[in-house]
Amino acid sequence: MFNFDDASKKSKEAIDTALKGYSDVAKGFQAIATETTEYSKKSFQDGVTHIEALAGVKSIETAIELQTNFVKSYYESFVSEATKLSEMYADLAKTVYKPYEAPVAKATGKAASAVSAAA
Repeated sequence: MFNFDDASKKSKEAIDTALKGYSDVAKGFQAIATETTEYSKKSFQDGVTHIEALAGVKSIETAIELQTNFVKSYYESFVSEATKLSEMYADLAKTVYKPYEAPVAKATGKAASAVSAAA
């Protein structure tokens, strides 16, 4: 027989889990957006500073050396930032999945039991 109290309790638990997940997603994306904004500002400022430095160069050798150092520094900064953002996305995915981990494991166990019992 259908128990309305149990159904109501399970429904409330599911909604609470979903709302917590939405909150975690919002916080995670906000952190990612903040990080991306800060990197963009820094990158833009570094580019402006580099152009100003290039404008004052007197020889082609100095310009090439300055440009080479800038590109190397920019590349290292980009790789570092990309790594940091990928870790932030991975952490966000883990955080979102965490509330569903136990129910999925439980359902998987029941399905495996049913398959082995049927076999």
